[in-house]
Amino acid sequence: MLSITTKSPYAIRALAELARTGGAGPVPIGELARRRDVPVQFLEQLFAVLRRAGILRSQRGVKGGYAFAREPGEVTVLEVVELLDGRLGAEAEGIFAEAAAAARAVLAKTTINDVVERENQAAGATMYYI
Repeated sequence: MLSITTKSPYAIRALAELARTGGAGPVPIGELARRRDVPVQFLEQLFAVLRRAGILRSQRGVKGGYAFAREPGEVTVLEVVELLDGRLGAEAEGIFAEAAAAARAVLAKTTINDVVERENQAAGATMYYI
């Protein structure tokens, strides 16, 4: 069926924050968790999966944290969802298979950079200039 747990939205939010702030080097996971209101232990589990998959790299120590192993513009939302939640629509049939295919198509063409851009647009849409 079509099933996306809380893992994927949390991971996408944290990855967007990492893309936004991670250009200068590794970002501590606690900082990402705090900025995006994600439980740090939960985020550690999610990032461990993404690190093993080659999306992220980690650095230990005082200046440690996480950074992208690949460019955020190359990482699709579908890739993250399927790493964390399994194949989207794997056992769907009929109309649900069509819905899963449509959802997969949207998520496959959306990268982490696209998510950041959408967040920026949404923030700009609610800003008032005096």
